[in-house]
Parts: sequence; C-alpha cells; structure tokens
Amino acid sequence: MRRFPLVTASAASYFRDMTDSIDTPETEETHSSVDFAFDVAALPSSMRAGAAVIHDFWKALPNAPGVYRMIDAEGTVLYVGKARSLKKRVASYARGVASSARIARMISETAAMEFVTTQTETEALLLETNLIKSLKPRFNVLMRDDKSFPYILLTGDHPAPQLTKHRGARNRKGDYFGPFASVLAVNRTMNALERAFLVRSCTDSVFSSRTRPCLLFQIKRCSAPCTGEIAIEEYGALVGEARAFLSGKSKAIKEQMAREMEVASETLEFERAARYRDRLAALSAIQGSQGINPRSIEEADVFAVYEQAGQFCIQVFFFRTSQNWGNRAYFPKADRTLTEAEVLEAFLGQFYDDKPAPRLVLLSHEIEGADLLQQALGLRAGHRIEVVTPKRGEKRDLVEHALTNTREALGRRLAESSSQLKLLEGAAEAFGLEETPRRIEVYDNSHIMGTNAVGGMIVAGPEGFAKNQYRKFNIRSDEITPGDDYGMMREVLQRRFSRLIKETPRVDSGGAAEEGLPAWPDLVLIDGGAGQMQVARQVFADLGIEDVALVGVAKGIDRDAGRETFIAEGKPPFKLAPRDPVLYFVQRLRDEAHRFAIGAHRQKRSKSMREGGLQEIGGIGPQRKRALLRHFGTLKAIERASMTDLEGCPGIDEATARKVYAFFHEKLI
Repeated sequence: MRRFPLVTASAASYFRDMTDSIDTPETEETHSSVDFAFDVAALPSSMRAGAAVIHDFWKALPNAPGVYRMIDAEGTVLYVGKARSLKKRVASYARGVASSARIARMISETAAMEFVTTQTETEALLLETNLIKSLKPRFNVLMRDDKSFPYILLTGDHPAPQLTKHRGARNRKGDYFGPFASVLAVNRTMNALERAFLVRSCTDSVFSSRTRPCLLFQIKRCSAPCTGEIAIEEYGALVGEARAFLSGKSKAIKEQMAREMEVASETLEFERAARYRDRLAALSAIQGSQGINPRSIEEADVFAVYEQAGQFCIQVFFFRTSQNWGNRAYFPKADRTLTEAEVLEAFLGQFYDDKPAPRLVLLSHEIEGADLLQQALGLRAGHRIEVVTPKRGEKRDLVEHALTNTREALGRRLAESSSQLKLLEGAAEAFGLEETPRRIEVYDNSHIMGTNAVGGMIVAGPEGFAKNQYRKFNIRSDEITPGDDYGMMREVLQRRFSRLIKETPRVDSGGAAEEGLPAWPDLVLIDGGAGQMQVARQVFADLGIEDVALVGVAKGIDRDAGRETFIAEGKPPFKLAPRDPVLYFVQRLRDEAHRFAIGAHRQKRSKSMREGGLQEIGGIGPQRKRALLRHFGTLKAIERASMTDLEGCPGIDEATARKVYAFFHEKLI
C-alpha cells in the first residue's frame, strides 16, 4: 500500500504555482468537541479499515482551514474537499458518519490522506477546485465539458488596435469581452461592430503590408488606418467608442451617435449623417438579434440546474451590455444521491476556474456556500460580486427562462441516450458480441498519393461521440511505401494499442475515462475490406489482444452508402438490411472517422504547402523563412508582396528579396 505524508505546511507557496479556482465539498458538520471515542467494532465491516486509516490521520490535524484528499490503495485520489476546520471535518469520516452510500464507499476505499492548510476558508475554496479539475476524483462532481469559450479581443499592443476573436489563455495585451456561448455569436457581434465602429479586423502583418485600402473599407466595415485613410487619433476615438460599448455603455454611445447625426443633418453634411445613421442601425442589430434581452440587468450570468433519472443538466446564459450573448448546456458527472443545489454549488467553482465572473450571478437554487463563493470570486475579480437566487421580478424571469431551457436540454439528452443505447445493443446483435459495447473506436487513413499521410481514430459510446478522445497519427515509418494503406493501418494500430497496453493494462481497464468510457474499446471498426482486417488481426495477435472485437466495413459497389459489406470474426462476410438502423449508425461512425482523418490530412498538407514554398527557394534558410513569415503572416501575402515590401522585411537584403520575388513571379527582374 502506498503511504502519503500528512502535509500541514502553509499553502502560500503552493498557490504561486497554481491557478485560482473554486468548488464546494460536502457540508461540514459542527461538533461541540472534536474529541470522540473511536470504536472500530461498532462500524460496518466494510468501513472499518478506511475509518481506522482516517482516524490515524485525524489525530495530528489542526483546527485550521484547509484542503484534504482521500486516496485509495493504488494512489488514486478518490475525493477532494475543503473545510473551515480540518480537525472537525475529518472527524465525521473517522466516526463512520455516512449520509449516503457514496460517502460510505468513499470511506471504505480510503487507504491514505493528504492535507494542505490555508490561511482562510476562501483560500481553501480556491485551492480545492484547482485540485478537482486537475485530479478529477470520481467521488466529486465533475464538469465534463470544459471547452473554452470564445471572446472578442480589442488589442492593446498596436497603435491601431485590432478587433479579433480569441479563445484560450488571455496572454495578449488588450481588452477581452465575453464569454460568448458560441463562435457564431462572436461572428454576428463582430460583423455588427465593424459596421458600427469601423475598427479593423486584419492581422498586424497584413496591416503593415497594405499599400491600398482593402475590400472592407469599400463596403464601409473598416476605416482603413493601414493606409492613412483615417488619422490614428481619429481611429483611436472609434476604438474608444467600441470599447465603451462593449463595456456596457451602449446607451450613452447610441445617444452620442444620434446627436452627431442630428448635428451633421442640420449643417447639411448629409453623407456624414448617413454614416452615423448606418452605424446606429448596426448597433441596433447587435442588441436586437440576441434573443431575450433584459432591460434592467447590464451584466450577469444565469445558472439553472435540473435533475431527471439520475442525470443532471446545468444551463448557463451570458448577459453583457444588456444583451444575451448566448447559452450553453452542461451535463456534469455527479452521484445521483446529491441534490440539485449541491451539484450546482460544486459546478460553479469549476466553471469560474478559468474565466472572469460578472458582477451578478443569478441561480435557480439556493446554495449553502453562496457567501463564501461571493468572497472567492470577488477576491479574484478585485471588486464585489453578488451571487443571488431571485424570487421575483425580471431577474426571476431570466432564471425561469434558463430553467425551462435546462429541462428541455436534459429531455433531449435522455432521449438521445436512449436511442444511442438501442443502437449499441443493435450493433452487438449484428456483430455477434456477447455484451453491449461501451466504447467503439473507428480507424481510417487519409493521404494523396501517399503524401501527408495521416491516420485518424474516433470514439463513440452511450452518450455519442467523445470528441475529446479522438486521436490523429502522423504516419512516420520510413519502411512504408507511399500509398500503402495496409502499412499505414498497421502503424496506426500498433502505436495505439502498444501505448494502451503500456499505460492501461487490460486487467485495469475497468476504470472510466473522462467521458465515462472505459479505456479499452469493446469494438474496433476498420474502414476497409479483407486486407485491412488481416492487418488488424495480425497486429492484435502480435500484441496478445484477444478480447476486443474487430469488424471491417468494406465500401459498397461504386462506394455507394448502404451497400457495405461487414467482415466480423467467426462469420462469413454479410450485409445489413438497407433500412436497418444499425447500418445507418455504422455509416455515421465511418463518415465521422473519414471526416476527422481528412481534416487532419488537410491541416498537415496546408502546413507543408506553406513551408514548402519557401524551402524551394535557393538561399532561403530557416532564419530568413521565419523572418518572412513573421513579417507577412502567410505564404500568400509573401507571394503578393512587391519588391519594395520584401526589401522592407527585417533580415532580408536586396538580393534575397529579388530571389523571392523572382520565384513567385516566374521571372527575373
């Protein structure tokens, strides 16, 4: 059994290396005294060993806030929690107090514990969620869909700021506005902002290489500061208006534009008045196309939670500048014994781990740690944040609207899961499997005449496609003849399953992955006929894999969908009925694998083409290639550049510029 030391050092140094985050653990019990008589014989037999381990750690614990981890015999973290008093909180576990079967299992499996003390309970709350998101303990509520949100960025590192989409770490200097629920919402808002404020959206490299205004200037969606069509000072005023509008001062900006339009009209400057009219129309389009827009709420996130059949759904709506910037549904992994309020409380901390909170957070359910959550979010934001559960008025209307959407989203999810389960059961029957597959992997290759070859693996299970577990394989073996589909399939399968055997031995494969799927597939579909199947069988035989079902999907005559031939172990090749739902299901899986492999191939080919064009020019080494790409941004921009522009690139002399220009223009100058 692996033993873990008791950690009681201050968390200050720990925090310097970790990102702030939030979550809420089990409710802490209060005791009149932390001392108690430990009677292991009085506990259920299944809990005795775990409770004894916990009691041993409890003896040395201080009455201080902190975070604790419960760990099993294999060293896997079972649960992460925070406490105002570690001594009192852990005492309930040591006494065998289990309010649900989940906690009883947690105590019984505990073989060791780790602790970190903190200065305050707020600090413990921040640390707790950081650990939950990184360790993903199976007894905690887990936020499974953690895809980052898109933002609008108004850059601050250029004399003429750029308006652009942004996703990921906010490292670039500038103002970030969001989050938006989808890229479509970002695109719609950016298009209207360009018409309203005429702020550029081109990259800095394109900006520096322009010699005349682009099409966006002609269609009145940019003021063209790149070519001096507008002075930098005047452009800065437009940027200031855009920043103020996105910061919530939309009413003031619209009133100012209306006054300017009236002034221009009174002075008979009708063209100028028309420009203000068009800009006002664009602003109205932003605020009028967002669906439900609150009148009295400028900035808020609205959360609603709903449970049905042991599954939870949490819907979040984003309101900024009194506009609805979209919504997103989450389906967290949580024990069915938890209440809706407990799941919502645990979810909120993880949600705000990597994104700023608005000044107002509206909830559908009262949560016990609302005050603590307010303190933690306010500490990170640097200003007061209010977390409330409204009872009446417009705020309650917004919550009710979110709750209705939450119920509908969970209903659709349950219906889809039911249909998916029936399809998996049908696949098991069609392919002669003993049990319904929980994880299906589909493999396909993509290349053009053997170049830029890529293998793709997609994954599906009871909840549909698990896109965070897709994998692509760049074919890198020198022994494979270009265009050898069999050799590519052999390399992909060998790499995939050799690594799987090393990282997750078959005997330990019962643990669930992030999407609730086992690490090992129950069924592997190969896009190909007898040849590919023979390769797959040989790879499995060499690796000693005997309990993973293999099925080949050979394309129909003239590659027609619906006429596929299936090749399964212990069966002659067969076809499914033209209208069999399982046939459509397999076609969908195969098409998704095909789409994923082709996408990976196109990315690789595009990169090769971008870099290959410069590599073919004599005298252009890695440093000059990087200098050209850094200055112009793309190969196409280099191709279009004039001699003067090329000579103006740092690190490029006249002779090199002449070579580059001659290569792309197919003549010497």
